[in-house]
Amino acid sequence: MRILFIGDIVGQLGRKILTSKISQLKQQYQPNLIIVNGENAAHGRGITEKIYKEMMSMGVHCVTLGNHAYGQRELYEFIDGSNIVRPVNYPDNNPGQGYKIINFNGQQLAIVNLEGRALMNNNINCPFMTMDHLLENELKNSSHIFVDFHAETTSEKIAMSRYLSSRVSAVVGTHTHVQTNDAKILSNHTAYMTDVGMTGFRDGVIGVEDEGIIYRFTTNMPTKHIYPTEGYAEINGVFVELDSKGSAIKIETIHEEEKF
Repeated sequence: MRILFIGDIVGQLGRKILTSKISQLKQQYQPNLIIVNGENAAHGRGITEKIYKEMMSMGVHCVTLGNHAYGQRELYEFIDGSNIVRPVNYPDNNPGQGYKIINFNGQQLAIVNLEGRALMNNNINCPFMTMDHLLENELKNSSHIFVDFHAETTSEKIAMSRYLSSRVSAVVGTHTHVQTNDAKILSNHTAYMTDVGMTGFRDGVIGVEDEGIIYRFTTNMPTKHIYPTEGYAEINGVFVELDSKGSAIKIETIHEEEKF
């Protein structure tokens, strides 16, 4: 099974470069399944139904979210009938589901969205204990399991990768928007990368125009995030290949740039 995962789509430039590059990436990697993190897709916060449908029309099979999952209220109206997964360690009665099982050519891939707590949200359920419950119950018969761990700290992401090593097929990190140089396969089974990076404005601060961010750091005053619609954009992600037993046999980072 060949999986293409694209990191956090940020605003209009992120959507533009995804549209521009996805055919090239399909041709290059020949993926069976494409997963995109879309939690920043709509003006940096959440995703709309229109954007979701645009991604599906490109051949995306599943969209993962994160701490801005409910950034667009209209999501409540369509998430339950979609191939969108919000963090699984949110309360069970929240809109949406925390995992999806996608069928392809007689095989199944369980896609899990998980959110970290360190420097983020201590009110959500423990991601480690949540994964234990999921693997012992709903996913106990699943051999191919892909986890998007949306977390702030490298330590929590690395700890999760060690905790899930040999128990899932892949753990890839999102949220920090900076691609890390540590793609590897753990225990001859689990593909891992601390953060796959973002897809959006290259020359700002994690996808945002830099002037306002610098102003906030230097004055401690609030400022509005501005997401440029022109300039250089980058697309970041990871390609993972699994064998018939769900073990990772390849992981490769993806990075492309284009000017709009």
